[in-house]
Amino acid sequence: MKYIFVTGGVVSSLGKGLTAAALGALLELRGLTVRIQKFDPYLNVDPGTMSPFQHGEVYVLEDGAETDLDLGHYERFTSGRLSRLNSLSSGQIYESVIQKERRGVYLGKTVQVIPHVTNEIKERIYAGGKDVDVLITEIGGTTGDIEGLPFLEAMRQFALEMKPKDVVFIHVTLVPFLAAAGELKTKPTQQSVAKLREIGIQPHVLVCRCDHPLDTDLRDKLSMFCNVPVKAVIECRDVDSSIYQLPLALQNEGMDQLVLDLLGFKIPAPKRNIWVDIVRRILQPKHEVTIGVVGKYIELQDAYKSVYESITHAGIANTCAVNVRRIDAEDLEKKGGLALLKGLDGILVPGGFGDRGTEGKIAAARYARTRGIPYFGLCLGLQIAVIEIARNVLKLPGADSTEFDAKCADPVINLMEEQKAITDKGATMRLGSYDCALIPGSLAAKAYGATRIRERHRHRFEVNNAYVKRLEKALVFSGINPQRNLVEIIELRGHPWFVAVQFHPEFQSKPNRAHPLFAAFIAAAIRHRPAGRTGARKGGRS
Repeated sequence: MKYIFVTGGVVSSLGKGLTAAALGALLELRGLTVRIQKFDPYLNVDPGTMSPFQHGEVYVLEDGAETDLDLGHYERFTSGRLSRLNSLSSGQIYESVIQKERRGVYLGKTVQVIPHVTNEIKERIYAGGKDVDVLITEIGGTTGDIEGLPFLEAMRQFALEMKPKDVVFIHVTLVPFLAAAGELKTKPTQQSVAKLREIGIQPHVLVCRCDHPLDTDLRDKLSMFCNVPVKAVIECRDVDSSIYQLPLALQNEGMDQLVLDLLGFKIPAPKRNIWVDIVRRILQPKHEVTIGVVGKYIELQDAYKSVYESITHAGIANTCAVNVRRIDAEDLEKKGGLALLKGLDGILVPGGFGDRGTEGKIAAARYARTRGIPYFGLCLGLQIAVIEIARNVLKLPGADSTEFDAKCADPVINLMEEQKAITDKGATMRLGSYDCALIPGSLAAKAYGATRIRERHRHRFEVNNAYVKRLEKALVFSGINPQRNLVEIIELRGHPWFVAVQFHPEFQSKPNRAHPLFAAFIAAAIRHRPAGRTGARKGGRS
């Protein structure tokens, strides 16, 4: 069992998660089994109650754990399925330590950060890497942050307990370019590494984020002042078109072979590299479509991160460049706002909470329904479609969700029965993977090529079964949870492609294996595209 720890320095948001994910992808190409996990220093138990503006999307795992969006990168780039053991926060650590103290586990002892908190962290390292060859752990935050110190101390202790070739430290850092000086500056990286060394950690590899090439002199300078070999100074510039170019960029820098050597693996280079084919399909599309994503957190890229990535995957599967037009749902509520929907080849309404922008989303669903434009609703996007159809097809003007109007005349969307007695907000929704039985011959069944599936959920509200009979006049309920008879998928009769799901398919999509529904949605968008718009952009990206 080998361990890799990825830390970050100078500033946050350098791409530690993507670096860890891309490295995991390269190690898998060599035939190793890899798992990646995230340790976050914040005191929240998990990000489930955080605003998307604070933290981006909440990524849901198979077992229902609400986690950081970086775990989405881990699952997309590698083949491993993660669990709640692979997502740790300071909140979880301190909660566990305090509970143990109350139970008398530490009876007679003074409970301290060292050894009790650090031991708890180390236990999670051991637990997270069972049955794999390599466990990669990303430490959130920036080196020097006070809340991250217990994690770094635990890493130092852990490395001391292991054999020399069992642990590798990778430090992702910034080498900024100062326009006034006309050169890259290494001092921030030197000081960041010095901070690590004060704690007792000597990084083996430096991944240098920069927007200009690292020349030989700079690599020599970083090598000398940071005490790493020159070959371990890795240049990592922004990729040109897609994050899926990153594995190839790191491979060109020799990072995979370097890490294998440091860990004592002797594995030949792979004969086939799937990332070459993925990048080729991105850069050389045969089709081009424009998809409108109608949401309430549009200005924040990370709020719908998995949705955007799944659209990219579907484009790869269809060799199609997908232009994403981000549309604020509230803008559709303004006079003339529907003009924003013109020229779209498909409309997607993602998940969300609260009533802000609801009427704009309903207008988008109606626009797609009445004009035969492919529509894909995710979680709230299903509920929006049901409300729109109930109001405008079944003539129930009072149709709504009790989330938006607790006293609406026709609650076609209602709070799930088991949710009515719940007052706590954290980790109390319907979370994780559940069964769904599909109607043979439906659009969903054709897309999946199966009649029984499992998908991940995160919601409190559901289609009200008291209205199912009436809704069936316009809708096909093509997916049902067999255990509880809950609506999971709807389709619109007589429409080219109108599908909405109560679950989150974006959490099970990968660049080399697009989610079937996303792939079918983009395929429908290609079919819908007017004949006059047939060209594909060179170097297209979504």
